[in-house]
Amino acid sequence: MKAERGTLDIVFANAGVGSQLALGEITAEHIDETFDTTVKGTIFTVQKALPLMGEGGSIILTGSSAGTTGAPGMSAYSASNAPVRNLARSWAEDLKGTGIRVNVLSPGATATELAKAALGEEGLKAYGSMTSFQHISDPAEVGAAAAFLASSDSSFMTASEVAVDGGLAQL
Repeated sequence: MKAERGTLDIVFANAGVGSQLALGEITAEHIDETFDTTVKGTIFTVQKALPLMGEGGSIILTGSSAGTTGAPGMSAYSASNAPVRNLARSWAEDLKGTGIRVNVLSPGATATELAKAALGEEGLKAYGSMTSFQHISDPAEVGAAAAFLASSDSSFMTASEVAVDGGLAQL
C-alpha cells in the first residue's frame, strides 16, 4: 500500500462539530452528529492513515479547551472533545516502539470565519473576556502550535495536550 500511495509524515485529524443546545433541548440526532464527527471522525481518519506512517511521524488530534472546562449550552460539544484527549493517551501506548507520536492541539475560541458567523461580534468578545489576554486567538497562533507539533522540535512529545486557549482551561 505504501508503494502505491506514498507515505505520510503528518496526520492532522481536525474533525469536530458543535452547536449550542441547552440541557433539556439536546436530541439524539444532535448527539449522533456531534459524536460521529468529533470522535468517530478522528478515529477513522487516523486509522486509515496509520498504515502510511512510519518512524518520526506525527499525529495531531484537534481537541478543544471545552473538553476540559465545559461550556454553557455546549455540553454535547464539550463531552465529545474529552474522548479526543483519551484517544491520544491510548494511541501513544498502542504506538509504542513505532516512533510515531500522537498529541492533541486544544484551542479555545479562535477568530475563524465560522466562529464569527456562529458567535457574532458580541459572542467573540464574551469568549475573549474569559481568557487572560481578554481576546480570542488568531488562527495563526493555533497554526504555530500545530506546526510545532508537526515538526521534529516536538520529537520527544507524545500523549500530550497543547492548549492554545489564552489560559482558559488552565486557570
